[in-house]
Amino acid sequence: MKITENTQKWILLFVLALTWGSSFFLIKKGVEYFQPMQVGALRIAIAGILLLPFGLYNLKSIPKKTLPWLLLSGFLSNFVPMFLFPMAEVKISSSLAGILNSLVPIFVVIIGHFVFHIKSNATQIAGTILGFVGAFVLIYFSEKQIIAKESNHDLLHIGYILLATICYATAGLITKKHLSNIPSFRLSTVVFTVLFFPAAILLIYNDFYGDFITLNQTENAFNGLAYVAILAVFGTALAMIIFYKLIQISSTVFAASVTYLMPFVAIFWGMFDNEPLQLIHVIGMSIILLGVYLIQYKKKEEVL
Repeated sequence: MKITENTQKWILLFVLALTWGSSFFLIKKGVEYFQPMQVGALRIAIAGILLLPFGLYNLKSIPKKTLPWLLLSGFLSNFVPMFLFPMAEVKISSSLAGILNSLVPIFVVIIGHFVFHIKSNATQIAGTILGFVGAFVLIYFSEKQIIAKESNHDLLHIGYILLATICYATAGLITKKHLSNIPSFRLSTVVFTVLFFPAAILLIYNDFYGDFITLNQTENAFNGLAYVAILAVFGTALAMIIFYKLIQISSTVFAASVTYLMPFVAIFWGMFDNEPLQLIHVIGMSIILLGVYLIQYKKKEEVL
């Protein structure tokens, strides 16, 4: 039986939610062994090594006029956030990182309106406002916990997550507008082939090999390497192929709504790892997800 495109996009959405939702837990485990910059660079480098042969072959088939957009989209979605999340999860829980990541569709609407001149309806605007109310609730009460010294949450590190969501939203809009005609596998392989080289340089600059040898003398550094390798293969290389495909067969907003499901996966892994889940996290997440739902609730002809 042939799977319809509508069924295919929902299957891809749920697979992507499971894959990316688990990434926050793997990042947290990675920074227990390595520096945040090393986790980000290693994640990109491993994915790049896997896709390098395909990327070198596919590079020549990328039209020159779209190459700058491909590089910009890749930089925003597969380079900058790879470092921002490990930097953030030094201080904040993987569950909170997953919840705040739900803001991606909200930034899609905002950036789509002001930068890409995409019209937004009243329901989307209401959803955007609700999303920011939910984010404010999370950030405000996190700040109160910082003052009360009851939490390790840090506003700067929360800011890293917010910046990453802006990068994801912008990259998704660029992909939809300028790169939809490029097959998802070809797009992903070229992006990670290009990004492999700066990632490898960063690993050398941060003396990853020396730190790995030193760490392995006191504890099993291969455990940390395994966490990042799983993150790179499934949460990066495979996930981005799925994500690009999802954007191409649906809409930017639909693809970005994977963040509607990711917090539940992130919270599951957080509870598995004995992270405390507070009522305010549930309230903030519920408000954000209601906002995302309203953003999604729109007529087909208005799809971004």
